[in-house]
Amino acid sequence: MLAAFCLLTSFPQKVEAAKYWPEGPTIDTPSAIVMEVSTGTVLYEKNADQQLYPASITKIMTTLLAIENCSMDEIVTFSKEAVYKNEGDTSHISRDVGEEMTVEQCLYGIMLASANECAWAIAEHVGGTEEHFVEMMNEKAKELGCTNTHFNNPNGLPDEQHYTSARDMALISQAAYKNETFRIITGTARYTIPPTNKHSDPTPLQNHNEMLYPWKYTQFKYEYCTGGKTGFTKVANSTLVTYAEKDGMTLVCVVMNTISPAHWLDSTTLFDYCFDNFQMWNIADNENRYENEVNQNVGSLNDYPAYAQIDQDAQIVLPKTAEFQDTTVEVNQDNTIDKVVGELSYTYMGRQVGKADIVVTDTDVKTFDFDNVEDAEKKTLHINPLIVILILLGVLALVVIFFVARRAADNFYIMRHNIEVRKYSKKQKRKKKKSNLSFRSKRR
Repeated sequence: MLAAFCLLTSFPQKVEAAKYWPEGPTIDTPSAIVMEVSTGTVLYEKNADQQLYPASITKIMTTLLAIENCSMDEIVTFSKEAVYKNEGDTSHISRDVGEEMTVEQCLYGIMLASANECAWAIAEHVGGTEEHFVEMMNEKAKELGCTNTHFNNPNGLPDEQHYTSARDMALISQAAYKNETFRIITGTARYTIPPTNKHSDPTPLQNHNEMLYPWKYTQFKYEYCTGGKTGFTKVANSTLVTYAEKDGMTLVCVVMNTISPAHWLDSTTLFDYCFDNFQMWNIADNENRYENEVNQNVGSLNDYPAYAQIDQDAQIVLPKTAEFQDTTVEVNQDNTIDKVVGELSYTYMGRQVGKADIVVTDTDVKTFDFDNVEDAEKKTLHINPLIVILILLGVLALVVIFFVARRAADNFYIMRHNIEVRKYSKKQKRKKKKSNLSFRSKRR
């Protein structure tokens, strides 16, 4: 495996890429980005690193942290701060102080109805305090690679110290969408919160993302939309994160600081541009540039199924005018973990378009004589005391049996000899007696 992997690094293949990347559409939104979720490939960007107010798309981070740190059936109790510290440009579902809801119900309130009091209550439940939860938000943003983000509250209400960028929001949204629970919540059109200890009637919710399901309008619904999160304040204008899936490609589109209805229209335009101009390629099915070199040099490993192979699910995204072999691939051996022994990194036109782990399979490869001689002194022989005792008892039993058998054999020969002696003695006595009788007869 190591020999094969070293060959990958010794025979880099540099292929001249086609000099074409589809020209993006013109949109009114000042700042936008579209990212392919599985690869992280940016297919379109416009002022993507500009620091802007996010408004309620902040709640994607709030929801992600809640999912990562809580069980969905945990009980959240609404504090006075959660209920009343949400004045100004706000949305809510009229919760009361002391009201109890599950984490799951709160997250539906956050993602569908953009309920600010639910976001605050979740922050207190997860972080202990709203302030500590905000620290968790900023730590998570840094972990995800965000460089233009600072959160100062869990719901996105106006604050000069609360800002992010379209690129950073794409990174946060990408991480969130990889979580199955998040995907289910954000893709739900309608949800009903059952009666609580403070509300005797159920609370119906509807997703505010018009591209997923009509809330106020019908003309903005997008066929391939799978979820997202809306945002609006007077200082942030309209912000929107939307997910869409088509032809095996999953996209996240972020638009910021735009004027309604441009956030709906421009998101649709960007999705259509990406789906029309790009496609996915499975790496394991198409990567054959190293095949000959590896097969000629791994010796007897050719007799077995692949011991180290490319992740079967890894993909890259390319313009539809490009071929897989138009990419440039490099092998990275840094930061290998568990069964991952390396990584293939693909670029096209100077853009990173995907990666694939080289993973160790469960194939049992036969070893060779003396293949571990160098490490012989390092080996430790582990002996089971019970086995040793059983072996000793077995040896002792064999010794006893041997001596008993030997003694029996000796006694057998002695007994046989004694019998023969007695027979001989009797025979001699009979002869002597017969001889005496004969002598007496002659004298008479």
